[in-house]
Amino acid sequence: MSREVELDITGMTCASCSARIEKKLTRLDGVSAEVNLPLNSAHVVVESELTDADLTAAVEKAGYGATVKSTSASGPEIVDYDPRHLRPRFFGSLILAVPIVAVSMVMSWHFPGWQWIVAILALPVVTWGAWPFHSAAFKAARGRSTTMDTLVSVGIIVASLYSYITLGRAVAEGHGWQIPGDYHVWFEAAAAITVFLLIGKLTEDRAKSRATAALKALLGLGAKSASVLRDHSDGSRAEVQVPIDELAVDDVFIVRPGEKIATDGEVVAGHSAIDQAMLTGESVPVEVGLGDSVTGATINTSGVLEVRATRVGSDTTLAAMADLVSRAQTGKPAVARLADRISAVFVPIVFAISALTLLAWGLITGDWAMGLHAALTVLIIACPCALGLATPTALAVSSGRGSQLGILVSGPEALESTRSIDTVVLDKTGTLTTGIMSLQATQLSDEDFAVLARLESQSEHPVARAIVEAQPVAQASASQERSAASAADDFENIPGGGLQATIDGAEVIAGRPDLLRERGIDVSFSTVDVPTGATIVALAIDSHFRGLTFVSDEIKAGAAEAISDLHSLGINTVLLTGDNADAAEVVASELSITEIRADVRPEGKIAVVNDLQAQGQAVAMVGDGINDAAALAGADLGIAMGSGTDAAMAASDITMVRSDPRQIPQAIRLSRKTLGLIKGNLFWAFAYNTAAVPIAAFGLLSPMIAGAAMAFSSVFVVLNSLRLLRFR
Repeated sequence: MSREVELDITGMTCASCSARIEKKLTRLDGVSAEVNLPLNSAHVVVESELTDADLTAAVEKAGYGATVKSTSASGPEIVDYDPRHLRPRFFGSLILAVPIVAVSMVMSWHFPGWQWIVAILALPVVTWGAWPFHSAAFKAARGRSTTMDTLVSVGIIVASLYSYITLGRAVAEGHGWQIPGDYHVWFEAAAAITVFLLIGKLTEDRAKSRATAALKALLGLGAKSASVLRDHSDGSRAEVQVPIDELAVDDVFIVRPGEKIATDGEVVAGHSAIDQAMLTGESVPVEVGLGDSVTGATINTSGVLEVRATRVGSDTTLAAMADLVSRAQTGKPAVARLADRISAVFVPIVFAISALTLLAWGLITGDWAMGLHAALTVLIIACPCALGLATPTALAVSSGRGSQLGILVSGPEALESTRSIDTVVLDKTGTLTTGIMSLQATQLSDEDFAVLARLESQSEHPVARAIVEAQPVAQASASQERSAASAADDFENIPGGGLQATIDGAEVIAGRPDLLRERGIDVSFSTVDVPTGATIVALAIDSHFRGLTFVSDEIKAGAAEAISDLHSLGINTVLLTGDNADAAEVVASELSITEIRADVRPEGKIAVVNDLQAQGQAVAMVGDGINDAAALAGADLGIAMGSGTDAAMAASDITMVRSDPRQIPQAIRLSRKTLGLIKGNLFWAFAYNTAAVPIAAFGLLSPMIAGAAMAFSSVFVVLNSLRLLRFR
């Protein structure tokens, strides 16, 4: 019988780390594992007699720490991750590296003994500043593998040791503190590599913290306390404010207008309209009454409710949604860094060439000193300055240009995902539509519409607000609004979607046509006259039907252009919404979207994404709501609209700051352009090393020429990256 174990992992720094841990765990008998790098966790399925201790031991053998995660009664437990720990190293290294590089590179600043000053300044940079790379390289070595960090660490160590050995040799040969110019040191290379690559690490760590932010934002939507009704010995009941963690199944709690529902439950008294947009994406609140189910974190918009808790803590819908986001991120295919893919092969080859160079010179020519010189030159020329700069410099320029265009890209994984995207799934409300109800049409006379607006002004329902805002009276001064409100007497919010009041002595009722029919009012109209997908509000005065008003969600400006642009890129589009099929059909028809998935709940959204992926499609998901978070995380590429929730933006790979649908194809173009440029940078850096290493091995390069070539390759990579500034 299988069992599932959640592990907290410590010590991971990159995609190679998570891949290494997965490899170690899956080698165990009857074990399958998925490692979540951003959340520093692993989801393990065990189908054998192995114990938890066996699992943690396997992780520790790979060079990392592991503990079994405890289950929290209040929902998923999230460990804080702070990416700011690298900032002191970066700024400290930068301050020291500036004079190191300046003094080393400007010949006129070569005062007597300058090499010793540079050596002293470089020591904290190549040790403390570069420690994250040394530590990661050591862990990779313990796991019998190499990564980009191995290249960086070895390059920094070799350049530094060579320089210190050179200074020691100069002293031993009697030069003292006056080091001749032909004794070349490489402290500026080691310091510059450290600073540049720390920038890359900071960029990656900011992206890494986004997944944790997504879950925190999700769980932060829940209520923090509940007003629970407690029975006393004398038979009376009183409200007691209790923390949400202390809420138990079958507790009855009060929810007033404007408050969040504390947890999943069943209405035992009262009626109201519940805003479930965070759950379903439906812009119109749902009427609930006795016996209806309600969901924690949704918002009560009108009446007072008494709710009996049916699920609490980790069993709630909100906790399940957080788990969906977590699992979706964990299950996303691991995208290894292109540089790591290269370094996995390149590093061992460089080490082998360096060793063979030393042995060949020593054994064939007997010149071991020249052999050591050539071997060290091989390692210096292979130092991955350009290779390490290839990704972070392109990302930095792309991020800057993207921010100017209102496009925020999380990191390399997002860029790589855009390459193969062939299907874009778009949420309706808030993404392609404004999410704000507005008046579409009315059959009422001006006088009757004014009466309807006076009635609707008593309600906070989105449909009511749309009608009121469309009435000039509602836009008058505050005193006129109060006068209109006072004219509505005996106001009643009717369960099931309606309002009733006495206005100027007349009985006025408005709501769903079926609601009016249930009250004996003859409501007849032709469905041909009803705009498809619109919410219908029927009005009756003194039991006489007066006509219909239609309210709907407006399509965003630029949405049609965005869809057309996506189609021109050869990308299929799918409309995915929690709204009804009629409303979805209207939007899809106007925007020329051929495939529709309507009436879909949050767990259904990620199921749709997974279904499309199972058909072999590479899927980008575009959304803005909490209900989209799991699908955004589970898609090959998640794109969030900036006007949406924090959880949606945190779970996404790309965020559209201006919430303009036209930014969607623009973001894909920018990402693809950036990815192509990164590949070009990596090719140049790799080609440079491939060509230069054999030359160095034959002793045809001096360390000075190697350093100059290394600097030139870095400058080329930076200049190539700057081409992104011209992106339109």
